[in-house]
Amino acid sequence: MTTIQIGKSKVQASPLGLGTNAVGGHNLFPDLNDATGVKIVQTALDAGITVLDTAFAYGLGESEKLIGQAIKGYDRSKIIIATKAAQHLQADGSMTIDNSPAFLTQAVEDSLKRLQTDYLDIFYIHFPDDQTPKNEAVAALQKLKEAGKIRAIGVSNFSLAQLKEANQDGYVDVDEEQYSLLHQEIATERFAYLRERQISFVPFFPLASGLLTGKYEQEMTFPENDIRHDNPDFQGQRFQDIIATVDQLKPLAEKYQVTVAQLVLAWYIKNPDIAVVIPGAKKIAQVASNAKALTVALSDADYQTITELFA
Repeated sequence: MTTIQIGKSKVQASPLGLGTNAVGGHNLFPDLNDATGVKIVQTALDAGITVLDTAFAYGLGESEKLIGQAIKGYDRSKIIIATKAAQHLQADGSMTIDNSPAFLTQAVEDSLKRLQTDYLDIFYIHFPDDQTPKNEAVAALQKLKEAGKIRAIGVSNFSLAQLKEANQDGYVDVDEEQYSLLHQEIATERFAYLRERQISFVPFFPLASGLLTGKYEQEMTFPENDIRHDNPDFQGQRFQDIIATVDQLKPLAEKYQVTVAQLVLAWYIKNPDIAVVIPGAKKIAQVASNAKALTVALSDADYQTITELFA
């Protein structure tokens, strides 16, 4: 399998990863089953997906704990664990965003314990705070990298200006931001900077809450208690236009004998500006299905057709 170098680090990752917010993320999703979560992780590893993307915020550490359990018996050197932190849980139960060197240093130690591992392949600052100079936050992570605690330094949910501040010393290896065929707003400016600085890019929400899987139909509506009800992508003419565009992918998916979701994931894998795509999964079958995208040899012409369709 082709592997991708993460930034200027020595981390080599599969181009398809697993987003694990539904593995132990009981604060994010109702009715999750921990045994299923463990099996989801193991199914991904068995299918050749080496990147496990987690965070303290997913279940306030529960996702990390389940991953620590799931990887027992596997060759740790072949697994890329990426985790994130910034949420500082206070004694009174409140949460603040903290990028201070002291907090990040402790957060790495806490993640290592929950994951039951000696090192983290990628550690992201999950969200920027309002007070810490970003280059000072990253400098603290660089010390941990030099100590062997982490192998690559990442940031997430950073504006381009914050990313540039964080990378003043050239230490940032990877940037994880919301990006999909439906939401390409950050591409032009950011991608040019990332290429120039040899920083890898990882998009989250790549299937746009399921809109890029082909499972929705134009006549569908969503009740007020559904999270999609207030999402502009699921409303009015925009929803109609999205579904009409996604429907145009179906003949192409049939040509490759894959699902629309697998076709879209193959587009990300072929995109030279994207290092690793990390779709999430709540069901074991979803992971096995997503893994088939690794076998899709998308032609240059079909890649361009999809690009132009969503331009």
